Amino acid sequence: MTPDGFLKWLRPGMHVKRWLALLLVGILCLSLGVAYIMTHLYRTQPFPESAYWVTLQFVDRRLRGLLFLAVGAVFAGVALWRLSHSLLAPLLPPSGQNGLADIVYRYRQLGKGPRIVAIGGGTGLSTLLRGIKAYTSNITAIVTVADDGGSSGRLRRELGVLPPGDFRQCIAALAEAEPLVTELFQYRFDQGEGLNGHSFGNLFIAAMSGITGNFERALHESSRVLAVRGQILPSTLEDVVLCAELDDDSTIEGESQIPHGPAPIKRVYLRPADARAYPEALKAIEEAELIVIGPGSLYTSIMPNLLVEDITQAIKAARGRKVYVCNVATQPGETDGYKARDHVRTLQEHFGKNLFDYVVINDRVVPMPPEWHVDSLGGGPEALAGLGVRVITADVVEEKRPTRHNPQKLAQVLLSLVPGQG
Repeated sequence: MTPDGFLKWLRPGMHVKRWLALLLVGILCLSLGVAYIMTHLYRTQPFPESAYWVTLQFVDRRLRGLLFLAVGAVFAGVALWRLSHSLLAPLLPPSGQNGLADIVYRYRQLGKGPRIVAIGGGTGLSTLLRGIKAYTSNITAIVTVADDGGSSGRLRRELGVLPPGDFRQCIAALAEAEPLVTELFQYRFDQGEGLNGHSFGNLFIAAMSGITGNFERALHESSRVLAVRGQILPSTLEDVVLCAELDDDSTIEGESQIPHGPAPIKRVYLRPADARAYPEALKAIEEAELIVIGPGSLYTSIMPNLLVEDITQAIKAARGRKVYVCNVATQPGETDGYKARDHVRTLQEHFGKNLFDYVVINDRVVPMPPEWHVDSLGGGPEALAGLGVRVITADVVEEKRPTRHNPQKLAQVLLSLVPGQG
């Protein structure tokens, strides 16, 4: 091996076998050095008579070597076991949970998982992430920055930061931290002047943005604190406003206002229209094996990302498989009366017919209470005939909350689309 090759071999990383081999070589070199020195002393220096018995010189040399090797192995094994236990004790999980070996094995297996990009926002995106993270840690969530309502909208207007709400939900979904820490991140204040309506996670991200100097760094540090599996990126860093043109030719501005318009939505657009994509998001799309669009609010969570033209162009040019996850139910004020065909046709009218190859549609209809004012979407392959997409029907609904997907069911369907994973 050349010197350059050896240095490349020594690059940091999770290469346990490599470092164990290097440790053994180091011990062997130390042992040979000690042996040479002892041999020299043995031949040139007088030893007391007791050395004859201590060094077992009355035993055949081959057997003597085996005895010392066995004793040394036992001593070294016990020492390494006790030392590692002492050093890693604070990191070990509580009694009854998976041991350290299981955690390391799982970490390494997830690190070999497929590269998946999920695009959207709101509850739909966080639901998807909860399921996907059980199969891979190579996850990138690309999140809308058009939110202007509630706590996120207030922080956006008052502090000039990007709306943190959807990012907070994704961080909580991908977090490996203690459940109490995750619950704290999602905690929402319900009283207190100025605090009422804010979630702790939103305030945390906003504060981290002030400390680190920019929003993307704040996301990185917040993710690190909660041991997030994967990465969470904005679709753009620009201060965009989502606007809608309605069927009555009126217009409405603001993501939070669009579902409350006086007429159905005809189309949506961003202001400014030429917002630039976040470069890391484009890189993740280019390298992805699977790109998932949705689930989530069609006009106000999914489409704001795709309205960033660079994002859409990157998806179309990407080599990975592309799939749209259709919602399991209509959304009042936004997709009333829509079926799966209406979702796909709306996306194609805005972005063309080559945006995705597959559409996942729930095929298990769960009755919705009338007071919810929602209906199941449904629709099989025949319902999307002529739209140029492959339809995958499966039971992906959450039975107890039939307006949402079940994370585990959805993840299994999506993983089957990744080459080599099905």
